[in-house]
Amino acid sequence: MNFATEIKTELYEMSWPLRDGLRDSLVAAAPYGGPIAVLKEPQRRSPSSRPHLDIYSASGVSLASFVWKSGPVVQLGWTISDELLCVQEDGKVLIYDLFGSFKRHFSLGQEVSQSQVLEAKIFHSPYGSGIAIVTGCGRFTLTTNIDDLKLRRLPEVPGLQGAPCCWAVLTQDRQTKVLLSNGPDLYILDNTSCTSPPGLSPESGSILQMSVSFSYKYLALFTQTGLVWTGTSNLQAKLSEVDTKMRSAPKQMVWCRRPRAQQPSVVLMWERLLLVAGQCSDTIQFPLDSVSVLVPELDGVRVLSGSHQELLQEVPLVSQEIFKIASMSPGALLLEAHREYEKLSQRADEYLREIKEQCVLAEAVRQCVEAAGHEWDCVTQKALLRAASFGKCFLSDFSPEPFVTICRELRVLNAVRESSVGLPLTHTQYPSILQIQYLFFRLVHRRLYPLAIEVCRYLKILEFQGVSRVLRHWAECKVQQTDLSDEAVARAVCAKVGDSPGVFYSHIAAKAYESGRPELAIKLLKFEAPRSGEQVPLLLKMKRSQLALSKAVESGDTDLVFTVVSFLKNEMNRGDFFMTLRNQPLALSLYRQRLEGRLALLQNAVDEFNKAKNDFNAKATEEEMKLLKFQRKLDEEKGAGLQGLSLQDTMEALLNLGLHKHAEQLCRDFRVPDKRFWWLKLRALAEKQDWDELDKFSRSKKSPIGYLPFVEVCVKNHNQHEAKKYLLKVSPEQRVKACLLLGDLEGAADAAIERRNEAELGAVLTRCPASNRQLMDRLQRAVAKK
Repeated sequence: MNFATEIKTELYEMSWPLRDGLRDSLVAAAPYGGPIAVLKEPQRRSPSSRPHLDIYSASGVSLASFVWKSGPVVQLGWTISDELLCVQEDGKVLIYDLFGSFKRHFSLGQEVSQSQVLEAKIFHSPYGSGIAIVTGCGRFTLTTNIDDLKLRRLPEVPGLQGAPCCWAVLTQDRQTKVLLSNGPDLYILDNTSCTSPPGLSPESGSILQMSVSFSYKYLALFTQTGLVWTGTSNLQAKLSEVDTKMRSAPKQMVWCRRPRAQQPSVVLMWERLLLVAGQCSDTIQFPLDSVSVLVPELDGVRVLSGSHQELLQEVPLVSQEIFKIASMSPGALLLEAHREYEKLSQRADEYLREIKEQCVLAEAVRQCVEAAGHEWDCVTQKALLRAASFGKCFLSDFSPEPFVTICRELRVLNAVRESSVGLPLTHTQYPSILQIQYLFFRLVHRRLYPLAIEVCRYLKILEFQGVSRVLRHWAECKVQQTDLSDEAVARAVCAKVGDSPGVFYSHIAAKAYESGRPELAIKLLKFEAPRSGEQVPLLLKMKRSQLALSKAVESGDTDLVFTVVSFLKNEMNRGDFFMTLRNQPLALSLYRQRLEGRLALLQNAVDEFNKAKNDFNAKATEEEMKLLKFQRKLDEEKGAGLQGLSLQDTMEALLNLGLHKHAEQLCRDFRVPDKRFWWLKLRALAEKQDWDELDKFSRSKKSPIGYLPFVEVCVKNHNQHEAKKYLLKVSPEQRVKACLLLGDLEGAADAAIERRNEAELGAVLTRCPASNRQLMDRLQRAVAKK
C-alpha cells in the first residue's frame, strides 16, 4: 500500500463543551455525518449523581441535554431515521429523537431481563435497524427490525460462559448471523445452528478483535500475535495478512474503504495511536493526542476527539493522478494550464497544446470535474472547476451535464457541511445512498427549515414535493409550542403556509389535537378550503359532533352526511341522537329514508333475480333484507347501532353489547356454523374479560372447537389463572401446546413424554432454559428412546 493513498482531512473544530473530552463516556455517532450521542459515566448508579446524556450535531452543536434517570446503559446507537436507541442492562430499549424527546420503549424479553445484557450491537440490515445482545449466561438474542419486533434466540455456543472475546453481526443473503470468537475458535450462529468455519492458522493465536465492513462484504480479524487478517465475510477468500507488531487488543478496529476500491484497508486504534493496515506489509501510523472514537462510514472513517473531528479516507485515484508530484496526467496538465492562463503566461498555451496533441482534453476536463467533487476545501474545488471550464471551451462536442451536476451538488454539500448545520457528507455518500430525498428528510427533522427550503428551490424540486412538505413539518412543530396562544399560533401558521399546494390545514389541525390543543385545531380548520371530507373525520374524533354534522350538511354530500349520522347513532344514546338530528332536517330525513329506499331497491333486485331464475342471488338478497330488518328492529328497541353491518359484524356487536340471546337467534336464523359462532363468542367474552360468562359458555355443551382456544384467549388477555381452568379439558394431542402457552414446562414435558411425540419433545426442549439441567436430561433421554 502506498503511503499517499490515505489522508486525514479536518472536518470541524468541535464546539461541544466537554471538559474531559470523551474519556469515561459511551459515544455513538450516526453514519452519513449524523448526530452524536455522549453518555458520561454510563455505569454510574448513585441516585444522587446520575449520568448525563447529551446529543450533538456532527460539528458539536448541542441539540439536547438531559440527566439519565433510567437504568444502566450498555450501548447507544442510531437508527437509519436518526432515532437514538439506548440499550439497558435489564433488556429495555429506550428510543429518543435527536432533540432528546422520548418516543417509546420495548423489552428484549423476560429471560434477557433476568440474566442481564452484557454487550449489545446496533446494526442496519435490509429489514431496518436491528439490535443484537449477549446475556450473562452467554446466550445471543437479536431482532432485525425494531419497528416490527420479532426476537430470535440463537443457539448455544459450546463452552461459552458470559460474553465472548469479540463478536460481530453479519448480514448475508438477507440473513442475519452472529460471528464470534471464543479463544482461538470461531463460530457462526444463525437461526438454527452453531457452526465452526475454518479459522486462521494455529500460530495466529486467539482472536481479540473483529470488524465487518460498512457493506457487510468484508471481515477483519486481529489476533493476539498482532496479525490483522482481512477477507470476505463468508471466510471463503483472504485479502491480506499484516503484522502490526502490536500485541495488545485495539480499542477499535473498523474498515476504511471506498466503494469499488482496489486497496481496502483497516483502521486500528489504541490509546495514543491510529494505525492503517492494507493489502501489503506496510502500515501508516498517526499519533493521537487524546481519547478518540472511530465512526465507520461508507467511504472512510470519522475520527472523533474532544477537540476535533477528522475524516480518514483513501485518496481517490483521480485526485492522486492530478496532485501527485510531477504528475503528467491530463487533469494535472489542464490545472497547470489554467493557473498559467490566470497569470497571463504563454506557458498556458504550451500546456494546452500538449493536452490537445495527446487527444486527452475531454479526459482532462472529466478528471478535474470528478476530482472537484471529492475535495472539501472550497478554494481547491473552485480551482479544479475553473480549470474544467477553461478546458471545455476548446471542445466542440462537450456535454455540459456532468459539469453542471457537480457544481450543483457541491453547492448543496458545502451548505450542509457548514458547522452551524453539521452534516459532513462526502460526494460519494450524497448520490449513492442518501439521494436528495433523504438529505431533505434530515434537514427537515433537524428543523433547519430555511436551508431545506433553499435547497428545494435551488434543486428545482416540485413545490408540493419540496417546499410544501417543509412548511407542513414546520407547522406541525409550531402547533406543539406551548409558549404561544392558540390565536397567535393559528395566525402564524396561516401567514406562513397560506394556500401552499399539498398542505392541508386538516392535517395540521390533527397534529394540534394530538398535542392536546383542540381549540387550536378548530381555529386551523377554519382556514381550510371547503374540504369537508377531510374536516369531518377529525371533528368526529374531537367529539365535535354538532360541528361535524353541520359541515357534512353544508357539503351537500349525502354519503358524508350519512357517515356522520351512523357515527352519531353508535356514539350517542337514542334521546341525544334524535335531538341532534332534529336540528338538522336533512340529516333526519336521510336517516329515515335511507333504509326504506335500500329495502325497496333490494326487493326490486329479488324480483328481477326470480324472473331470471337466478335462485342463488335471489336467496342471498332476501337474506340481506332479512338482516337489515333485524338490525332496524334492534336499533329501535335497544339502540344497538347495527344498521349497515355485515352478518359477522352484527353478531360481534351483539355479543359485545351483552345481547347473547339475540346473537344466538341470529345464528339460528342464518344457519351460522357452530364453530364460527363459538369462535366469535369466545373472543368477545375474553376481550370484555367476562370470565364468569366464559366459564358458563364452556359448560353449556361440548365445545365444537375444542378447549385449546379457551386457554389461548385467556393467556392473550393476561389471565393465567383462568386459563388453567381449561387445561384438563384440552385434548391430549393439544396438551403440550397448552402447557407451553401457560409456561408450564414440567406439564408440557410430561405430556410430550407420555405421547412419545418427537416433534413435541423437541419443542419443549428448545424452550427449556439451560439452568434446568434436570428437565433437559429427562427430555433428552426421552428423545434418545425414540
